[in-house]
Amino acid sequence: MIRQIMKGLPIAAVALGICSGAALAGKSDDTLVWATDRESAVADPYYNRTRELVIIGNTVWDNLLLRNTKTGKYEPNLAKSFKWVDNVTLDFELRDDVKFHDGSPFGPEDVIYTVDFTTNKEHGVVTLKNVDWMKKVEKTGPHSIRIHLEKPFPAALAYLGQAVPIIKRGHYDKAPMTKEGKPDYAAVKPNGTGPYMITEVVPGEKIVMKKYDGYHKNGPKGTPQIANLVYRTIKEGNTRIAELLTGGIDWIWDVPKEQAEKLKATGQVTVENAKTLRISYIAFDVDGSSGNKAFMDQRVRQAFAHAINRQSIVTNLVGAAAQVINTPCHPDQTGCVQDVTGYDYDPEKAKALLKEAGYDKGLEFDIYAYREREFTEAVISDLAKVGVKAKLNFMQYKALREIAQKGSTAVHQMTWGSYSIPDASGCAGVFFVGGKDDPANDPKVNELIVKAGNVTDLAEREKLYKEAFQIISTKVYWLPMFTYAKNYAFNQNLDMTITSDEIPRFYTAKWK
Repeated sequence: MIRQIMKGLPIAAVALGICSGAALAGKSDDTLVWATDRESAVADPYYNRTRELVIIGNTVWDNLLLRNTKTGKYEPNLAKSFKWVDNVTLDFELRDDVKFHDGSPFGPEDVIYTVDFTTNKEHGVVTLKNVDWMKKVEKTGPHSIRIHLEKPFPAALAYLGQAVPIIKRGHYDKAPMTKEGKPDYAAVKPNGTGPYMITEVVPGEKIVMKKYDGYHKNGPKGTPQIANLVYRTIKEGNTRIAELLTGGIDWIWDVPKEQAEKLKATGQVTVENAKTLRISYIAFDVDGSSGNKAFMDQRVRQAFAHAINRQSIVTNLVGAAAQVINTPCHPDQTGCVQDVTGYDYDPEKAKALLKEAGYDKGLEFDIYAYREREFTEAVISDLAKVGVKAKLNFMQYKALREIAQKGSTAVHQMTWGSYSIPDASGCAGVFFVGGKDDPANDPKVNELIVKAGNVTDLAEREKLYKEAFQIISTKVYWLPMFTYAKNYAFNQNLDMTITSDEIPRFYTAKWK
């Protein structure tokens, strides 16, 4: 049967699957190996914003709170209890039985250091939006703290439960220096309080973890069962599948729909399709900074919105758990209204808009992407039908993110998982509040989005978001594409629950 599955896969990929890592994965070695196509040169969640580091961040570090995926409520994690004092003040009682992986005890000073360090712009954390809503933290007792917010922030518990991992006091004090003589905070040896501890980092290749025997008892994450955990980068999709089938790795995701269906039909591995909080979007160079002035014209951007058949991409490539969206957030996120003007698939209307804009004889440009190449190839195919020729530039996420923030890309298709924050501020609050992630810097949109992120009344928040999203949609600063549904494939000996927030909880996995 395996021979039939492998038929059609590149010989080199099969050989690699048999030769590399096969003896290091699986139940017999008590080692769970998971792989994606993305590189992780840095193993610090404050200096790496990839999904892989969101996952590793949850595995190696703890937050004050943790979201219960069944109830949606936030439960104490490093905290014992918490309460709102008023709409800008939170009190926490902390656990007194937690130790970092280096054996040092956890306490209030670590929370204070974490917030002081990460909110200081001079330290250059790449996840500043996840922490800059906090004004300061003060110690209120031997094991208690008070967090003061800059202003009312209804998503505070969501961020504290997901995106504010606690680091040890003084963690970055002895950071090595770069060639330019600056502290390289990202190079400091990882030291968390989570269920697994990092033992080896090979930049761009793998991150090795082992079960932390000193992990505190009776916490919401439970007690890890599997001894070793390895994250590997395997860029080629067929190679990942080959390694899964030959025992080199135990768990993969982002399996293309057709391959997932074939794998499932074989019965050789477990295959699941599940929705996530990730969305796909296309962003345009609305200010012409890339040198291509075509996308400064609103009619061109609207033509693209009509030319791309988003529903077809969802139906034929993404999966049943995905859906087309019209606003810059996931419908499951609090405040993410969807009832704004959308764009139906209408190639004739797209052609008319292009003609009106002076591009009836055609338009050529570069489009950039970093994942699910087939999704962007479908976009290019749709655009070709209305006379638009796009050249695909397929890159690694970090490199694309850098040139996108510099405004060097005429058009790019990217994705955003909101750090799994179930609140619209996790997406719209990143891309439409001004700064280098904002393609438009529309003052009115910025004002509305910032205000919506700091209003506690949900009806008022939705009203503000709707007004902002209507402007974004009318002017097509972004073309929201669809929500993601992932295909997972993993070792049949692995007992693991797939959740809809795109955070595989390897610390809950066990062998059957």
